[in-house]
Amino acid sequence: EFILLGLSNTRELQVLSFTTFFLAYAMVLLGNLLLIVTVRTDPKLSSPMYFLLCNLSFIDICYTSVISPRMLVDLLSQRKAIAFEDCIAQLFFLHFVGASEMFLLTVMAYDRYTAICKPLHYTAIMSRQVCWVLVSSCWAGGFLHSIVQTLLTIQLPFCGPNKIDSYFCDVPPVIRLACTDIYVTEWLMASNSGLISLVCFLVLVVSYTFILVTIRVRFTEGHWKALSTCASHMMVVTLFFVPCIFIYLRPFSTFPSDKHICVIYTVLSPVMNPLIYTLRNNEVKVSMWKLWKRCR
Repeated sequence: EFILLGLSNTRELQVLSFTTFFLAYAMVLLGNLLLIVTVRTDPKLSSPMYFLLCNLSFIDICYTSVISPRMLVDLLSQRKAIAFEDCIAQLFFLHFVGASEMFLLTVMAYDRYTAICKPLHYTAIMSRQVCWVLVSSCWAGGFLHSIVQTLLTIQLPFCGPNKIDSYFCDVPPVIRLACTDIYVTEWLMASNSGLISLVCFLVLVVSYTFILVTIRVRFTEGHWKALSTCASHMMVVTLFFVPCIFIYLRPFSTFPSDKHICVIYTVLSPVMNPLIYTLRNNEVKVSMWKLWKRCR
């Protein structure tokens, strides 16, 4: 088994962290479930953008549920032990869902690029069949990425220290405990996780650059609305990708633990998604208000 050291050893900070993370987890669950129900019940929200947004909400629920419940229990526990099999399972599902979200955010950027830069061909390019293929590809890519990370981890021998300086099982803190030379393994993992994060982020930046150029050339009121949507999307993307690039695109054994930076993309980013996509979207807010009046 492994021992998770958590974020702090101070009891007062653990209680404060529990309260904060519990509220964050509740916001992620309620916000994303409300978004899914709203999109599914309103026929007006049937465009590819809302289909992809609905899938993003589902992924966020899965992503935060891989980490938060275990973290909340450990914050109130004296001994934060986790079995080796449970640790590997958490690592697998974390990378499975996390990589799937990276690919989906990239697909969403492509959707916005097509809608703004090629509006006349948008319906043909982003048909429902194409959307299903893109979403399925995101899940398949996430699965392949996670399988590689998991197989590289379980083939390592663990026979010495068992204390993980983090609040969840992830590749960098776990493979530091291996009692063998991990130089080749950590570079393989960094080239996998780190390059996926970097390439997806660069694709996002390029797509938004094309969008900004298009809006600058032919600016209308509709394009201003699109720009507002893209700006909020880019803010969420930056919160998610930049810490991931910092954590994974480097040798793991030569740098100290960055568990406090991990909070940004494991807790803060999933909270921001439903807030950004509801409070800054009038169509979603109107649909939610109709759903509220219908349920009263």
